[in-house]
Amino acid sequence: MSTNDTYYVPHKAVWPFIGTAGLMMMLAGFANYLNGSAIGPTMMIFGLSLFILMLTGWFALQASESESGMYNHSVGISYRMGMMWFIFSEVMFFAAFFGALWYTRNLSVPWLGGIGDGPARATKDLLWPAFEAAWPTNGPAEVGGEFEPMGAFGLPLLNTLILLTSGVTVTWAHHGLLAKKRDQLIKGLIATVALGFLFVGLQAFEYYEAYHEMGLTLGSGIYGSTFFMLTGFHGFHVCVGAIMLSVILFRSWKGHFTPENHFGFEGVAWYWHFVDVVWLGLFIFVYLL
Repeated sequence: MSTNDTYYVPHKAVWPFIGTAGLMMMLAGFANYLNGSAIGPTMMIFGLSLFILMLTGWFALQASESESGMYNHSVGISYRMGMMWFIFSEVMFFAAFFGALWYTRNLSVPWLGGIGDGPARATKDLLWPAFEAAWPTNGPAEVGGEFEPMGAFGLPLLNTLILLTSGVTVTWAHHGLLAKKRDQLIKGLIATVALGFLFVGLQAFEYYEAYHEMGLTLGSGIYGSTFFMLTGFHGFHVCVGAIMLSVILFRSWKGHFTPENHFGFEGVAWYWHFVDVVWLGLFIFVYLL
């Protein structure tokens, strides 16, 4: 039990290790899948199962500790600082992929095409004299195969509207919590969770169309790899955010959270708004430009 003079320190925290193991298993499975190994999908599913187990167990532990009064103001500050640093790390994560996209589109592809003076011309002559700089590209001599680039309108635009609407609904739910209107809180969360999973479902359908109708795959040169890495990791973050919002919805239905004590809700809302902003960047720089 925390008081104003003591600080609650959790013991035997096994969930971070289980979460790390799940993420490592997913990464190893994905690497094996890309290299044609039959065990890759199985490892990915097992890793995802471990990750979901971690989310379930850790959230249940946090909820029971919070509702039993173990946390004080100092613990709340630690949670806020931890969430801020976590979101900052996610910003850097996506910044690396956006940087790779910018470098590829604005530097490496033009250099390979001989655009520029000195080193650029030498690079073209040395590596692939016949290469013509263009974006999107599947590589010299079309080594990535024939494909159709993904347009911005249709499902991508619809998903943009869905995700922006979900940002509005989670904010509406937050206002309901602050105003002690639990019915508004629960309705807003239901709408947000539904919109989040709808986004993931439509993105899965978009991937199916890309692979089977457009010839656009991870192997479609640098355009295909950057497209699926950026949108795929974002889709994973949306899925995780929707799972977290589902937990918050369940806790709200059970009567948890008050206007004075609701950082569980607030932290997930921060994360969800971060996901919204990242998607806007993706829509502009991946789909539109």
